[in-house]
Amino acid sequence: MGKNLKGKTAFIVALLVVFCYGIVGIPHGLTPAALKQAIADRINLGLDLKGGIHLVLQVHVADAINSATDSDVQRLQDDLNKAGIVGETVGKLDPVAHPETITISGIPIAKASDARNVLGGIDYSNYDLSTNPDGSLKLAMKPSAVKDLESRTIANTCETIYDRIDQLGNYQPVVQPYGLGDNEVLVELPGISDPSRVEDIIQSTARLEIHAVVSGPYDTDQAALQSLGGTVPPNEELVRGVGSAGNPEQSWLLERAPVVEGTDFRDAQPSTDENGRPDIHFTLTTEAGERFYKYTSTHSKDSSTPGSMAIVLDNHVREVAAIDSAIRDSGEITGGFTKQQADDLGMMLRTGSLPAGISYLDTTAVGPSLGAESVREGVVAAVTGMLAVMLFMLVYYRAAGINADLALMLNLVILLGFMGFTGATLTLPGIAGVILTIGMGVDSNVLIFERIREEMRAGKTAAVAVQQGFGHAWITIVDTHVTTIVSAAILFLFGTGPVKGFAVTLTFGLLANLFTAVFVSRTIFDAVLERKERGAALSI
Repeated sequence: MGKNLKGKTAFIVALLVVFCYGIVGIPHGLTPAALKQAIADRINLGLDLKGGIHLVLQVHVADAINSATDSDVQRLQDDLNKAGIVGETVGKLDPVAHPETITISGIPIAKASDARNVLGGIDYSNYDLSTNPDGSLKLAMKPSAVKDLESRTIANTCETIYDRIDQLGNYQPVVQPYGLGDNEVLVELPGISDPSRVEDIIQSTARLEIHAVVSGPYDTDQAALQSLGGTVPPNEELVRGVGSAGNPEQSWLLERAPVVEGTDFRDAQPSTDENGRPDIHFTLTTEAGERFYKYTSTHSKDSSTPGSMAIVLDNHVREVAAIDSAIRDSGEITGGFTKQQADDLGMMLRTGSLPAGISYLDTTAVGPSLGAESVREGVVAAVTGMLAVMLFMLVYYRAAGINADLALMLNLVILLGFMGFTGATLTLPGIAGVILTIGMGVDSNVLIFERIREEMRAGKTAAVAVQQGFGHAWITIVDTHVTTIVSAAILFLFGTGPVKGFAVTLTFGLLANLFTAVFVSRTIFDAVLERKERGAALSI
């Protein structure tokens, strides 16, 4: 065997060992059960094969727009005051129907030019400035800015949900935008064992916010509205929550813009208070800590304007506390949590609050028995198809069929090894991709073998026929594989979970097939020809 051929053979054997390791890793024993468990640990099964839960969520992007404009209202108020403009009112006349619009009224005529300079600054470049019929100014978020905020909200929602589920265990979740609807997210959780807890954690926006208390508590919203003259001021809101002195839930009038919100939390860990009850210890970012210190020092009990603050979780008041002293960047949240609730809330705050509320559009459970049946039938289909193809190649191409069969087997090993190394998820359509890969592999071998036959019919020797057969078939093989890989890439980019599974296995399989059909098959032919006498016939 020539030196070059030995090197190629050693490379193929080494590659085979590496990808076998990718499939089984280091098994705990060589029994069938141990090997099966080793494969199960390395190859992740999708929802349709393992069972689990399929969710389609609607993201309420208006919440994110409201949150952004609420922050801008507070910032705009501060900027106008810094510019020496006082007496104006900054707010949102209709936060529900038009959350993207801010109105500024009461600006002194002498300060109108200064106000426009502030509003036209780079900090408010995402808004269009106009004048209302009553002379007040209006800032309307630009459509492009709204669209960008919606896109970022969907992306942040996917990231936050993934992080939350990932901390619960090794579920290999699929979380991605759902292309079949506007502002929707697809969540697939294979092998889930506690669906109720995961659903609660996903659904909870964990929008932990600290608001200034304007007044309250009131027994009912109606009682609060009566004291307010029938309407809630645009920069304030009524929120139900914990009652005082053991009373049932009551209503509190809070400032709409929070002093601290979810994105301001740097860390949150479950802890216990002085009485051993579960609570959450939180740490704020530096900027939020300074803002919180400014608020609490101005409204502590020793200041000229003492006040209280409400800790609001998911639009529900969990605690109302008087401000005894200034607080900078850390504190504790109590509120009658169980240990599980404290652990979950700490986890949700660490991973970040969802930028907007969500609701369920579709919930589908897939039982593990149905998934197991799909696995069995898929494996039977793949094995049956592969055996039929291998038998055909042996009958039709005789000894050269062994070459093709070895290449097909190595192709399958490389494909599964790829999936084991990369952590890709195998779905039922993914098994179809494996079967299609087998067909593509056979197609490549047929192209090569038929070209070799043509060269041999033209009177060329076996060695020359093999060389020219591979040389002429190579371009066609690359062309067919590249076009199919491009199609698979489009499916991966725009498809949902199962379609992506098909695209992944098909792409891996085609790349493996390029290697086995051209490099491995050629090496086997060269090894066979080296053992034959010059001019001997080739069994093909």
